[in-house]
Amino acid sequence: MKITFLSLLVLLTSCSALSQKKSTVKQTASSSKIGVGNLAEKPKSLTLEDAVLGYYKGLYPKSLRNLQWVKNTANYCWVEGDTLFIKPVHSAKVAYFVTLADLKEKVTTLKSFPYVQSIDDKELVFSTQTAVVSYNYIDKMATYTSFSEGAENQDFNPKTKNLAFTVENNLYISQNKKVVAVTENKDKNIVSGQAIHRFEFGITKGTFWSPGGKRLAFYQKDETFVADYPLLNINTTPGSLESIKYPMAGQRSEHAKVGVYNLSNSELVYLKTGEPLDHFLTNLTWSPDEKYIYLAELNRDQNHMQLNQYDAVTGEKIQTLFEEKNEKWVEPEHGLYFLPDNPNVFLWLSEKDGFMNIYKYNLPDKNLEQITHLKWEVEDILGFDKRGTKVIFTGTGEDPREKHVFSVDLKTKQVQRITKESGQHRVLYNKENFSIIDRYSNLETPGVTKIRTALANSRQPERVLLKSKNPLKEYKIGNTEFIKLKSKNGFDLYGRMIKPSNFDASKKYPVLVYVYGGPHAQLVTNSWLGGASLWMHWMAEQGYIIFTLDGRGSAHRGFAFESGIHRHLGKLEVEDQILGVEYLKKQPYVDANRMAVHGWSFGGFMTTSLMLKKPGTFTTGVAGGAVIDWKWYEVMYGERYMDTPQQNPEGYAEASLLDKVENLNGKLMLIHGTVDDVVVMQHSLALVQQCVKKGVQMDYFPYPMHKHNVRGRDRVHLMTKVLNYILENNK
Repeated sequence: MKITFLSLLVLLTSCSALSQKKSTVKQTASSSKIGVGNLAEKPKSLTLEDAVLGYYKGLYPKSLRNLQWVKNTANYCWVEGDTLFIKPVHSAKVAYFVTLADLKEKVTTLKSFPYVQSIDDKELVFSTQTAVVSYNYIDKMATYTSFSEGAENQDFNPKTKNLAFTVENNLYISQNKKVVAVTENKDKNIVSGQAIHRFEFGITKGTFWSPGGKRLAFYQKDETFVADYPLLNINTTPGSLESIKYPMAGQRSEHAKVGVYNLSNSELVYLKTGEPLDHFLTNLTWSPDEKYIYLAELNRDQNHMQLNQYDAVTGEKIQTLFEEKNEKWVEPEHGLYFLPDNPNVFLWLSEKDGFMNIYKYNLPDKNLEQITHLKWEVEDILGFDKRGTKVIFTGTGEDPREKHVFSVDLKTKQVQRITKESGQHRVLYNKENFSIIDRYSNLETPGVTKIRTALANSRQPERVLLKSKNPLKEYKIGNTEFIKLKSKNGFDLYGRMIKPSNFDASKKYPVLVYVYGGPHAQLVTNSWLGGASLWMHWMAEQGYIIFTLDGRGSAHRGFAFESGIHRHLGKLEVEDQILGVEYLKKQPYVDANRMAVHGWSFGGFMTTSLMLKKPGTFTTGVAGGAVIDWKWYEVMYGERYMDTPQQNPEGYAEASLLDKVENLNGKLMLIHGTVDDVVVMQHSLALVQQCVKKGVQMDYFPYPMHKHNVRGRDRVHLMTKVLNYILENNK
């Protein structure tokens, strides 16, 4: 649920029998410097509103706005105030600057400096409410590519100045000051140019320009047979129903196609992807010469992937390059990475050997060669050197809580680490000067932004662009510690503990366990605050210990760690959370009789599971947007991990919480957005219904007209509701 569960996780952060052996619980704690020192020197206390809206109140480390490389150059740029600065890497002088006043001469409606979508050696691109603007900052000229009212999913091609966009279910191109309809489907069930498969498999958009911009490939989905799901709009009088398409596990799913539109002759062809019609078309990639399109095609059972090559002109299937099978699942999430100017050799990412590694495929030889043999996760390929002999990529390295930049030589296969400082590194790569913009933080470092070479062990000087100050320096902030436990079958489990600033080891403290616990998510990272949200620090200052553990099933640990949950969601994940609870109970400063749990989405499922499957462990639980029965979740995510209800009735019954409400021993509140289109409200309402039938008392709070998250200032209300409930009931 990467665009659903995981996007929410960023904002929120934005159990069977267990071993009693002491050897399974080992602490390796490292204390941050946050909160260390004389409290008299730090008189400020966070308010909950400050904590929830901290980004807007300046309580997160500062960063350079709109920082990026200038394409085709060794320059970088950033926006400060009402000015964009362009600077060469090895110069102290600014090469160019563009002011808001400059832009307003061409776009009078601008109120502030716009977000720069892309920039090269002559032009920068930004959007207004009616057009995409290409502004030539050398000669101060601008061109405008207009789009229609109601346009969404805009995809601009800087080379050709053409813009693809959607209006409702159809796809259009703004070309030569004219808007051309690529599709004109009156049937609303046929949707073109939008992301398909509910944003799974690494899919984030629905249009794909060819390298030269001569053709546009796009996704199309037929949702005719997908069930309509009603959502109530209370803002009309009377209230009205607005239906969405929601393919539930085991039911009919969407049928996907790929169209290819030729801008020169207006011809439209569809790739002949064949049957079954409900299989998944993922990771669409153009060949560098624009002749071919590659698709990673996956059967509905998600255990057999074929990488197929298609003729982009005729739509004919040419060949299957290779296949991957796994009895649990295969999950392609990355497209092809062609070597520079070489349409015959590409790199492919696969975890078929147990960890995500890099492979090289040679089309003429039909040979797939493994390049890296790492026992940790490669995350993404950033690019190549100019000769195409070295690959720059990101990965965890030996510590899964970190993210680093590495290089690998395609001939020698030697892997070298480029970023040396511990922590999470977010980088932008520039092949023109073989350099990276590196933005990193760790538990003790709020943030550093620097430019460095992409050569390992280089003595070339680095340029520090920004050292972020600690924005919480004047506040009472507790201490953050990392811990490491051992799972029942020997996996390392990483956790985070936040203690109040006035922590006294001789006292007993209540605990709030914050949990997610599902795939594609990682809560504990070696980053600023350890990956925690500020509201957790506010809660710690109320006299609480805040505890989080990434159990089996979570991200960046390899296939065995993640796939152990297959067909049994909520089993190993609960077991690992209980292992964390047992660790807490062994700490002399923990009040084992006052433990609460909170989570959202998959974390809501986990919170409810812990309250009903392990009754008496927690006095209080608050579950937001919770999955209650996986038969009501969607095909793409749900069937990957659980198969269908028809294939796995025992697993679905085991994971369902509807028949477990009588186990409740404590206070439980469910929270749900009334127009949630990710975890539909049917989940929580069904649990309430079961509680009524069984005479079980629980609490419920809806957030009218909110989706799978509570955004904006309403988020202060949400966290006040959640934390007050815990403070009032965890006694």
